[in-house]
Amino acid sequence: MNTNKSTTGIDPRVKLSLLWIFVVLLMVYADIVSLLDPTSPIREVMAGAPLPAGGLLAGALLMIISISPVMLSWVLSYKVNRWVSIIIGAYMIVYIVIGGHGLYYVLFETVEVACILLTIWFTWKWKPADAPNIG
Repeated sequence: MNTNKSTTGIDPRVKLSLLWIFVVLLMVYADIVSLLDPTSPIREVMAGAPLPAGGLLAGALLMIISISPVMLSWVLSYKVNRWVSIIIGAYMIVYIVIGGHGLYYVLFETVEVACILLTIWFTWKWKPADAPNIG
């Protein structure tokens, strides 16, 4: 029995879910680290600075959009899944690049964008033969 599996033997839905989970965890941890940065806008809001109108709603929407591909990769059909992953990936890259500040954030954003680009590449290369028969 060969226990050395390459990533080509992994269900594409598993690959996508794992990459999205990794990106979301990085995003959350970048925000947690931002709380330690005295110049962080997140910390300023936590200290009582006014939040722009709709700021919390925008943050909630962003997290819903970023975590939804984890579940959607399991329930959407192959064709829809491909386009949803690519569109959400492109949106997330734009959001990540315009947000945050500081060297620590540049490190987080570099890894996040690299993972999203890898997700988009996997999705783009995904062939119908690789797709399990779902919805």
